[in-house]
Amino acid sequence: MKQRLTGVSETLLIPLWARATETMRSDAIIKDYQAVRMMDQIEYDFTKFAKTWLSQTGIVIRTELLDKAAANFISRHPDATVVNLGCGLDTRFFRLDNGRIRWYDLDLPEPVRIRRSFFAETERYRIIGKSIFDDTWLKDVDGRDKPVLFIAEGLFMYFTEGEVKGLFAKLIDHFPGAEMLLEILAPLLVKNKKRHDTVGKMDAAFRWGAIDGAAVEKLHSDIRLVQEWNYFDSHRERWRWYRWLAVVPALKKAFNNKIVHLKFA
Repeated sequence: MKQRLTGVSETLLIPLWARATETMRSDAIIKDYQAVRMMDQIEYDFTKFAKTWLSQTGIVIRTELLDKAAANFISRHPDATVVNLGCGLDTRFFRLDNGRIRWYDLDLPEPVRIRRSFFAETERYRIIGKSIFDDTWLKDVDGRDKPVLFIAEGLFMYFTEGEVKGLFAKLIDHFPGAEMLLEILAPLLVKNKKRHDTVGKMDAAFRWGAIDGAAVEKLHSDIRLVQEWNYFDSHRERWRWYRWLAVVPALKKAFNNKIVHLKFA
């Protein structure tokens, strides 16, 4: 039975389409057959994304980068707690589950309603239908005496810097010593949001960006930068002519997104 989306942001469908489309390629960077299954069961005109190869490339590369970084964390902390902020229709838990981690997928009630039609909760896998700014979810997460990892993929760029700073303060206070993997959008891309090949066509807007991880580190005195990865450094052949921007350090830094690994002191 087809799922009809009502009242849910179209932006969560972009990464779903990107992963499903990538999965069907012979030279696929990532494979996500669950995304293919979900896209087939959602009533939506995905053809509107057909020519947005640039976003599709960025999404699958960030998926690979986040998968590798999260898998590394889990290998070091096999009994960890992972919280996927603004999870949308992400399937990362099912790719990385080691049989021991406790995983929470958090998003607004409407995306969670759709999510529950595809995935069932278990003792180690929970779905929370709340805003990331609803402080009550902090108590729903059991991170006691265990390492905690937060993942924020395609999320923080939709909020103001003040909102991002406030959220960091709450996370640091409630989960000291936790780590985070987040995607940051270059400020230049925030300013040119109307030209974005997918989001620019939707009722959504970019509001915050950071040039690099060092800029994110300045948002709170207890944030420590561990590492960062620029998308241009991965699969350069897929970037077409954009790959030449990576040759010039200043352009590489200004024109592409990054995955940043942080630790809370």
